[in-house]
Amino acid sequence: MFRIAGLVAAALVVLSVLPFDTVRPAAAQTGVPMLLPVDPAPLVAETRFGSMTFSVEVADDNDERSRGLMYRRDLPATRGMLFVFERTREVAFWMKNTPLPLDLVFIGEDGRVNAIKHGVPFSEQPIGANGPIRFVLEVHKGTAAQAGIKPGDRLHHPEIDAIAGSD
Repeated sequence: MFRIAGLVAAALVVLSVLPFDTVRPAAAQTGVPMLLPVDPAPLVAETRFGSMTFSVEVADDNDERSRGLMYRRDLPATRGMLFVFERTREVAFWMKNTPLPLDLVFIGEDGRVNAIKHGVPFSEQPIGANGPIRFVLEVHKGTAAQAGIKPGDRLHHPEIDAIAGSD
């Protein structure tokens, strides 16, 4: 009896010290979308036509970045997901398990748009920028063009401004 209780207690201790990321990736394979809280600070894109404001979910760890907008069937028009990387580097995305067509706005550490690429639903084709980036904004396909966002435009959000400054 004491031996069983000891084994159960030991198993609970082991489970409690496992990193949460070790347990969560299975959720990405269940078809359940990840819903992050909407950041209270808006993301603002400054374009030659004026500014456009987005409400964003911030994906800033490996699990959140790898799951992104997978399985999402709905995303409000002015909503997006901001992917934040710990360092500036080459990155590539794919659309596996993502039913929404998306614009991927690649952003350098200076907060300026490097490239805008289009994601095709369920495609496993890698989508990369024109060099190293620090952030990626995913929005509905066509949103970047409608907002007038072009390479060289400046995006502001506390996560971006903390690295780029707020010029």
